[in-house]
Formats: sequence, structure tokens, C-alpha cells
Amino acid sequence: MGDRFNTVAGWALFAGIIALGGAIVSSKYFHDERPEKMGYAIEGVEAEGAGAAAGPGLNTLLASADVAAGEKVFAKCAACHTVTSGGANGIGPNLFGAVGKAHGHVAGFAYSEALKSVPGNWTFEALDKWLTSPREYAPGTKMTFAGLGNPVDRANLIAWLNTQGSNLPLPAADAAPAAAEEGANAAEAGNATEAPAENAAANAAE
Repeated sequence: MGDRFNTVAGWALFAGIIALGGAIVSSKYFHDERPEKMGYAIEGVEAEGAGAAAGPGLNTLLASADVAAGEKVFAKCAACHTVTSGGANGIGPNLFGAVGKAHGHVAGFAYSEALKSVPGNWTFEALDKWLTSPREYAPGTKMTFAGLGNPVDRANLIAWLNTQGSNLPLPAADAAPAAAEEGANAAEAGNATEAPAENAAANAAE
């Protein structure tokens, strides 16, 4: 009886040792340290904003705007706006001559308080921001249009609206980065050559 008990106890002790050893070994392979970078990389998909190159600015887009294309973009606005001289207001105000005018300039139209509270005029920059997202430009506006995500479409539309009774001069295109850098380098080189000449003149005067 004693031998059988010792045998059973021995096997139980042996099984415990095996289990403990297995736990130690497995802990070497499977640990719960937090990875340095969470998530999984998906091939071919970049992180949001990564590698996004900035496009040309509004001035450059306006300088090369396609007015005929802008008229086509206005078709998205025509359900609510007219743009003829003396035209009636629709769901939105008549837009004839609107570029350069103050916000809420059309007499008799019930603008939202949100838009009327925005200071300034309908400059090219203001129109670009408004057309990008009316709700961000004037939070609480009654305008339900979500906005135009394409900056070329916005510039074309603004250029066309400008021809409808406003006719303000369009801005010149922004200087190309390379040309601006070359100009800065040339100015620095000119300053560097002027300094020795000034020093020489000063020494001669002494």
C-alpha cells in the first residue's frame, strides 16, 4: 500500500515538474510586452496625410482658371441660386456681382445669423473657404451644400462668378518654389560680393 502511494505521489510530483517547466518554456516564446507600433501594416496603403504633396495655391489656380468649366460647376448651385442681373432670389440669394461684396449684401434676402456674423467680404479667399465647406466657414449656416472638395473646381467657379457682374482683377500666379529659391540665392550672392567691395572702398578712404 505504501509503495503504491509513493508511486502515485512520485508520478504526481513528476507531472507537476513537467507542467512548471512547460510554463517557463512557453513564457519565453509568448510574452505580453506592448509592441512598439500598434496595428498591422497593410501593403500599398499609406497613413492618412502621408506623402500628400501640397498642390498649387489659390492664386495660381485662379490665374489659370477655366471660366467655361466654372460655368459647368455652377450647375451644382443653380438649383438654389440665380446669377443674372436683377434676377430673383431663390432658396439662396441672387449671386450677380457678389464677388467682392459684403456677406449678406442682397437686400431683402433672409440670410442666416451665422453668415451675417462673419466679418469681411466675399474675397477670392473667402469664397474658396466657403465653397470648401460652408458649415466650417459659417457654423450654423442654413446652406445645406456640403462643399466642393476639388480646388480646381472651386477656382474655376470663382473665376466664372467673377465674370458675372464683378470683374475684379484676378491675382497673379504664385512664384514657383524653385524660382523663388533661385531669387533668394542670387540676392545672397549679390550681398556677398558687395561686402568685399565696400570693405575695399573703406580701406582706400583710410
